[in-house]
Amino acid sequence: MNTVVSSARTAANQPLIAVAPMLDWTDRHCRYFHRLLSQHAVLYTEMVTTGAILYGKHDFLVFNPAEQPLVLQLGGSDPVAMAECTALAAERGYREVNINVGCPSDRVQNGSFGACLMAEPDTVAACVAAMKRAAPTTTISVKTRLGIDQHDSDEFLQAFLEPIMAAGCHDVTLHARNAWLQGLSPKQNRDIPPLRYDRVYRMKQRYPQLHVSINGGITSSAQIAEHLQHVDGVMIGREAYQNPRIVTEFDAFYGRVSEPMPLVDVVMQMVAYTNQHISQGGRAWHVARHMLGLFQGLPGARRWRQLLSQLGPQANSAEDLFLPALSAVTDAMQQHQQRQESE
Repeated sequence: MNTVVSSARTAANQPLIAVAPMLDWTDRHCRYFHRLLSQHAVLYTEMVTTGAILYGKHDFLVFNPAEQPLVLQLGGSDPVAMAECTALAAERGYREVNINVGCPSDRVQNGSFGACLMAEPDTVAACVAAMKRAAPTTTISVKTRLGIDQHDSDEFLQAFLEPIMAAGCHDVTLHARNAWLQGLSPKQNRDIPPLRYDRVYRMKQRYPQLHVSINGGITSSAQIAEHLQHVDGVMIGREAYQNPRIVTEFDAFYGRVSEPMPLVDVVMQMVAYTNQHISQGGRAWHVARHMLGLFQGLPGARRWRQLLSQLGPQANSAEDLFLPALSAVTDAMQQHQQRQESE
């Protein structure tokens, strides 16, 4: 059984910088990799449904203790099932469970959870209350959009937030866009509805007792710093996955000035981790696919991606996969430095 390492929430005077839950992306291998890049950023699991936890054939709550601080994101709308899953999560060492009220996909809507639950604040509040009773020391948080379809107003968002706050939810992440449940795909819902950071700021002003994190379209530490002038936390999604070096900048917001782990050392630690995964019957590509963007923007980044993509699906050892790619990157960096010195 996993042991509790630390709470997902930070001290009251510190910001919360998090990597967003991303379906098919932020699995346990991705989270282990991100933890090497940041000691303090809060990591989230992929969304896991109550049905998967209660009736699935696999262990959907497993994690490596090194991933902490870690949040379980839970998908569901039945208070009894949500409470049961929260109790199981608490037993396994999760200190926080997050309710998904933001995903707009048809599959999620058909399961009666995700963004469609914005229209049912009393249902979400009932889930919060049941989860709090099942695990009193566990933080229950909610990740949601600003509204759904034509319901695009501060009043609609407030009518959602107030019942869940009354039920015991004091931590929310607001994706600063509306969700369109009809007419837009999940991918389009990440780009087409306009970002409205001002509305997130207003919710923090209106409910100062509420811990508010902001999410959506944030791609740099400068933007993080700007948002932290108005809210308590910032969540980064696609940028953290596609350009994971940004994760190395997160600890600075916790007042940590030590240098992040060198990227070469990160790769070598992932070699050991990947070999352990292979020894347990896994494949190297399960891990390597999350690391394609590690050298994004640096000399040799394209060759790194090419070699991992070519060698990864058939690789039988981490050394055979990562070392040739790492050698190509270091050679490209040396050549780049030599050209600069000769100019």
